[in-house]
Amino acid sequence: MLTYKRSNRGDRRVTTQRYQQASEHFLAQARQELSDGDLAQASEKGWGATAQILKAIAEQRGWEHHRHRHYHRAASRIRAETGDGEIRRLFDSASALHENFYENDMPPDEVAERLDDVGALMDKLLPLLN
Repeated sequence: MLTYKRSNRGDRRVTTQRYQQASEHFLAQARQELSDGDLAQASEKGWGATAQILKAIAEQRGWEHHRHRHYHRAASRIRAETGDGEIRRLFDSASALHENFYENDMPPDEVAERLDDVGALMDKLLPLLN
């Protein structure tokens, strides 16, 4: 069985910052990949941005975040905590980008719209880190 070391409070702050920075970096990369016409990579980087911001919040709060299902749980917990139903829709949009990485059948305008959804989700979640 795989186990994970629980971060102490100081380590958790550094790890949270790393996840947040990675999230912002992945979204910028996703937009560049879209501009370059690589829709599969744009999609996966958009999903990566989403996963990283959720990992940042989960790390900060001591929630599990090492498996795909944990991102869904974190999004649901944040939605319940904030009462913001749009969080689920934005998360689902990001999740569709992850699927598109494997299928690569989403048109460019839809990838662009979903990357905008990732940006909107990050705008909602970043203030929860401060």
